[in-house]
Amino acid sequence: MKWIFIAIVIIGMIFIPQIDFDVLSAKPSNLQESYVTRVVDGDTIEVQIDGNKYKVRYIGVDTPETVDPRRPVGYFGKEASAKNKELVEGKAVRLEKDVSDTDRYDRLLRYVYVGEMMINLELIRLGYAKVATYPPDVKYVSIFLDAEREARSTGRGLWAE
Repeated sequence: MKWIFIAIVIIGMIFIPQIDFDVLSAKPSNLQESYVTRVVDGDTIEVQIDGNKYKVRYIGVDTPETVDPRRPVGYFGKEASAKNKELVEGKAVRLEKDVSDTDRYDRLLRYVYVGEMMINLELIRLGYAKVATYPPDVKYVSIFLDAEREARSTGRGLWAE
């Protein structure tokens, strides 16, 4: 009986998709249109909303440091910043709020979309960012963790050897 259970678990793991992107297919209705005026680093951008500029910190991700003068540039930090620029700089984006509006530095906390792509998730999936969640803003944490596991197991970005 024990062996049957183990076999079922193993077979189930083989056929279960690693990342459940269906959670993202339900389009959020509370998206705010904006335009990226500048990429600060791998996980922070500056946007323009109704003529006003705001800094936006991506929810749920952390990329290696590149701009803090008190810290050295982190491994893969320049690459993460460059990828973020490639994905969003000069583009129209949509911003999704979770629970918190801003962080202690008065940056907007948001999930950021270009078209149907969530940039937060894409940076993790490609190995440019690690998952970093701060409750109560945890809406997509399970998807982010799945994407990080996949990036690690395939040796992408930060996880390359």
